[in-house]
Amino acid sequence: MAAAGAPDGMEEPGMDTEAEALTTEAPARPLNCMEAESAAGTAAEDSCAARGSLQPAPAQPPGDLAGQASVSNGEDAGGGAGTELVDLKIIWNKTKHDLKFPLDSTGSELKQKIHSITGLPPAMQKVMYKGLVPEDKTLREIKVASGAKIMVVGSTINDVLAVNTPKDAAQQDTKAEENKKEPLCRQKQHRKVLDKGKPEDVMPSVKGAQERLPTVPLSGMYNKSGGKVRLTFKLEQDQLWIGTKERTEKLPMGSIKNVVSEPIEGHEDYHMMAFQLGPTEASYYWVYWVPTQYVDAIKDTVLGKWQYF
Repeated sequence: MAAAGAPDGMEEPGMDTEAEALTTEAPARPLNCMEAESAAGTAAEDSCAARGSLQPAPAQPPGDLAGQASVSNGEDAGGGAGTELVDLKIIWNKTKHDLKFPLDSTGSELKQKIHSITGLPPAMQKVMYKGLVPEDKTLREIKVASGAKIMVVGSTINDVLAVNTPKDAAQQDTKAEENKKEPLCRQKQHRKVLDKGKPEDVMPSVKGAQERLPTVPLSGMYNKSGGKVRLTFKLEQDQLWIGTKERTEKLPMGSIKNVVSEPIEGHEDYHMMAFQLGPTEASYYWVYWVPTQYVDAIKDTVLGKWQYF
């Protein structure tokens, strides 16, 4: 007897469901605790790595030109890209420092760099290159060339406190003694020169003014023998040149012990001045008819002192 079944052309109930089950992918097996933690850790690491790759690099603070300078000990020290450096020789207190410095930095920035090298505060510095270096102009503007010698005059605060205080007291005592003496211009040894009168070619004076040294020699003055004399200040070589018709004496400024001066009576816009070349007053080299506006600058330059103008 034939078994009962579905009519021809009809499928048994459940066959569609079984077919769908065969063609459908089996659902994923639930993860146990250890597998879940491992998967979560891998995802977290991938996320952190992605975030790290998207973060921008930290911004670099824009350094100033002067910060790219470096003191050289014979080795090449480069600056930032595109910065033109110039080789300088800084001379202060008979000590030389080789320095590479940006050509487009100002005189004020150079003073700051000198401060970091020497400890000399910028306010106490006189920086000279063919005259005083302006604080508001760049080295390029004042035409500083590679290999230039920069002269620095000034004393640290400790030097002022340790040295100048007793020296000032001694100078005050000396001045008090000088006030008791007859004025220099009335003494016989000086009168014979002063009686010749003011030289016709002496440099003009500006009474009551104080000026820095001119870029040309001081000329048209007399020496003790009545001959013409000129003073040339070679700041790059730290020398004073005393020139006469016969010869030129080249004196290291450090060898000059003192500088004294006194206004000429009746011509107070000019001074008579002496450079002490030895241990006693007998070594004074006298120069007459020095324009008064240059007197303080001469003393400061020769003796290496700083005075506020």
